[in-house]
Amino acid sequence: MGRHQALLQDVYDRLLTRFGPQRWWPADTPLEMAVGAMLTQNAAWGNVAQAIGNLKAAGLLDEPGAAERLFAQPADYLEHLIRPSGYFRVKARRLKGLLELIVTRFGGEVEAMGELGLIAAREALLAVKGVGPETADSILLYALDKPVFVVDAYTRRILCRHELVPEEAGYDEIQALFMDNLAADPALFNEYHALIVRLAKEHCRRRPACGGCPLENISE
Repeated sequence: MGRHQALLQDVYDRLLTRFGPQRWWPADTPLEMAVGAMLTQNAAWGNVAQAIGNLKAAGLLDEPGAAERLFAQPADYLEHLIRPSGYFRVKARRLKGLLELIVTRFGGEVEAMGELGLIAAREALLAVKGVGPETADSILLYALDKPVFVVDAYTRRILCRHELVPEEAGYDEIQALFMDNLAADPALFNEYHALIVRLAKEHCRRRPACGGCPLENISE
């Protein structure tokens, strides 16, 4: 086992021992998960959950036909429903773009995108305006069960603070650290990312609370 592989396994084991399974992503359907991935951009999850709740209350996430029904809504109505997630006008446009892809190319079924394979599905998502690597990879991992590691601001913060990656490391470099040194297992990547989010919220905040951190001395 190489150094990076052993270190990443140690991180995972410590986090899982401390926090236990996180059962993430909290969504009832792949479409709901994909919508949540769009809305969570620059937003706290509690606010996104409120926006998702509004969509559910309006019957727009009820299957079957949810993607088509949601896509057919006027932009101003979507803006009203997703307002709690912030940047609601921009997000409504971006959500419409994602829904257009799902409806016109995949018959309204998010799962059908997975039949393209990881690389082609990722390219299709990244071609949607407003969908960046983190959003695309979240959909691929959590909605389509593809073996891709999601890198977010929490991941970068934790790895940089523990000097596991340089400050200037980009998304692809950080992602490769995980994907080159861990088994290509969606369940593992799912749990690992969720545990990183939990650590960031409890210890590795903007102003760190290092006392009792399960990763204390991890890089020594």
